[in-house]
Amino acid sequence: MALVREQALVIAFDSTTAALAAERELGARGLPGRIIPLPREVSAGCGLSWKTPPSARESVTSALDEAGIPWVGAYELTI
Repeated sequence: MALVREQALVIAFDSTTAALAAERELGARGLPGRIIPLPREVSAGCGLSWKTPPSARESVTSALDEAGIPWVGAYELTI
């Protein structure tokens, strides 16, 4: 079976605490995505990231900003 790769937006965090807070907040808001290990293509962050469809960039980053959850970068990757 072939590995299926897709475009994704990956949000990196400076700390595990921020990543877990994002998981709670974004989940509570019903926004798409999940916590994944930070892809090796990204050198910033704590090792955890939020993977979501690129189309959700504005809603996810706005929700993080509104909740005061710090994030260090948003990267579009094929993973």
